[in-house]
Amino acid sequence: MTPPAIAPIHAAAMEAIVDLLEHERLMTVAVNRPDGWPQATTVGYVSEGLNLYFVAARDSQKLENIQADSRVAVAIRGRGDARGAVGLSMAARAREVVDPHEIERLNQLVIARYPEANVYAPSGHSVAVVHLAPEIVTAVGVVDGRSQTRTFSIGEIAPGGAPVKVEPSAVSRLF
Repeated sequence: MTPPAIAPIHAAAMEAIVDLLEHERLMTVAVNRPDGWPQATTVGYVSEGLNLYFVAARDSQKLENIQADSRVAVAIRGRGDARGAVGLSMAARAREVVDPHEIERLNQLVIARYPEANVYAPSGHSVAVVHLAPEIVTAVGVVDGRSQTRTFSIGEIAPGGAPVKVEPSAVSRLF
């Protein structure tokens, strides 16, 4: 059976999703364990566009699983009341960030966005900075009291959708 085609993301959807990512700080990331069972944990993150970054201990099962299989799933729920609840899930590829200049750039991003937070400061080999690059994003919104989803593939930005001013509830308006 062939899976249904997934529409490419359009500019308005990308702006709404990026805005949601910038307003949240926690995500659940699920990785594939060697025995086939998923392992899901909640981690803090910082976003840059659709790219997500988090820190994992080098001796963690999570990092070991990512090194064995880079496919991950992410879930982020936006804050809001039940009528305006929004969130998203992603299918993404994970890779460790090893370039010290990129880590420093990410530190500056964390400092600018969250001045009260600790930066990504790997101490020797104790932690790794992990980059998640999404391939599929599903936006979840509540319309007329019912959850609705809209799924997009990441790649070329589809035409249609002029830039719009967005706020965290903008994902709901994709439906």
